[in-house]
Amino acid sequence: MVSLLYVCVRPERGAADAEHASFRRALGVDVVDRLDLLSHRLDTVDLSRYRGVVVGGSPFNVSDDHKTPEQQRVETDLETLARLAIDRRIAAFFTCFSIGVVTRMLGGEVTTATPEPASATVIETTAAGAADPVFGPSAPALTVFTAHKESAVALPDGAVLLATNATCPVQAYRVGTHLYTAQFHPEPTPRDFADRMTFYRTTGYFDPEEFDLVQGQVLAASVTEGAALLRRFAETFAG
Repeated sequence: MVSLLYVCVRPERGAADAEHASFRRALGVDVVDRLDLLSHRLDTVDLSRYRGVVVGGSPFNVSDDHKTPEQQRVETDLETLARLAIDRRIAAFFTCFSIGVVTRMLGGEVTTATPEPASATVIETTAAGAADPVFGPSAPALTVFTAHKESAVALPDGAVLLATNATCPVQAYRVGTHLYTAQFHPEPTPRDFADRMTFYRTTGYFDPEEFDLVQGQVLAASVTEGAALLRRFAETFAG
């Protein structure tokens, strides 16, 4: 039985294919099934086959003023998945755009006031993070890749803050025992993240005139603990 599922919310096929490969390698398992929410609804997959789900990033923003029917459907399906995780019917690790979906679902506010450009960023674990089975071994700090235009204004009700930094105070939180959310991207290696930049060169995550400089900084970064988080998530919930 396959026990892990990658949920894709990227419209760019090349970026999505590479992200799937990044998650599979970071999780440390041979098989990670894939569900593309842009082409298939959540109810088309039998979630009882899986013990854990990871949700990838997206150029979508929860705070977008105008959303396509496709984006609205994706957000609705992600809320459904989050509720299943809160009810402990499956374990889930939401990343990037999808942390905003959970934040809004919990009644929190998402803002564009605390963006982070495409870069390697140091985040600090909280006391709760240090005691968490997934984040704890990475305490007191870890370096991860970020690239986002929006983030949570504050920790939403019912959530436990796991990681933070001065630029973006809500970097990761847990809801209950089975739902993890992260503003950052835990899965890519420096090479993965540098390659991903080519798909988003003119979409506002960095100055396109400084592409070579930013990509060089990404490639020079030492980033390993994001993948370690995912590996521990897989070990904790998928055996």
